Amino acid sequence: MAIKSKDLISLQDLSLDEINQILTNAKSMKEIIQRDIKKVPTLRGKAIVNLFYENSTRTRSSFELAGKYMGADVINITASASSVVKGESLWDTGKTINSMGVDVVVIRHPSSGAPYILGQAVEARVINAGDGTHEHPTQGLLDIFTVLDYKGALQGKKVAIIGDILHSRVARSDIIGFNALGADCWVCGPPTLLPAKVNELGVKVTWNIEEALTDADVVIMLRIQLERQKKGAFPSIREYAKLYGLNSKNLSLAKKDALVMHPGPINRGVEISADVADSLQSVINEQVQNGVAIRMALLYLMMGGGNVNVIA
Repeated sequence: MAIKSKDLISLQDLSLDEINQILTNAKSMKEIIQRDIKKVPTLRGKAIVNLFYENSTRTRSSFELAGKYMGADVINITASASSVVKGESLWDTGKTINSMGVDVVVIRHPSSGAPYILGQAVEARVINAGDGTHEHPTQGLLDIFTVLDYKGALQGKKVAIIGDILHSRVARSDIIGFNALGADCWVCGPPTLLPAKVNELGVKVTWNIEEALTDADVVIMLRIQLERQKKGAFPSIREYAKLYGLNSKNLSLAKKDALVMHPGPINRGVEISADVADSLQSVINEQVQNGVAIRMALLYLMMGGGNVNVIA
């Protein structure tokens, strides 16, 4: 079953069956990653462009590896080294890429909605790798995949998402994805970092981190995105860390087998203490590996892939 929607802009573009298909295929893709020889010819002859207008380590490298592990030709284009610096619009950049016969364009952009605009300019399928404060759908998928790997199911599991909810595209994708699979989602942060009417997303809202952590099965910590804040949303980093940072003391309120997650990059000592980030409950490094598997599965299905067993 291929992905029906031409572009993946939001997790809402995927049906529940499609989400489950991606997650199922990612299991086989993870086995490929763990082999000594990681190459399979599945996407041989296909061309993928990573078009990044923002800096990235995890997302860009994982998309690049995902394509290369399956035999595709992958080109990386950064805004600082392209015609964008000469004033070229996103639309014209898309038209240029489209003329090259590309199959998939992966885009990260600081403006919400940019992947949608690109999708109108190109015949290639477009994957949103993070747009402004809107969404980051593949991060949502890899977070779900990571939790399912440990918990087996999400129905009724308490997922606490803590931090800068207002500016987090990860939070939005996580909420959509975890809710779709039956989890009980909570969001927590200072009032100034919570979106208006966030409860309408189907989450429970609290300003108290202890309430959010109590009996949580999964704790997802978010980075304070100072680069997106037009003005200070809290008095100081030190105060934020004291009130909303995750440490071994307040983590004890969660279930003993609670998972600690973070989309990265981590600010140690701010949103999460070093001992918690490196603890046995932390699955942050597993998230990175699972990101490659999820993106392999998604690229495979968006290019018309069927039964993953033929390549595994």
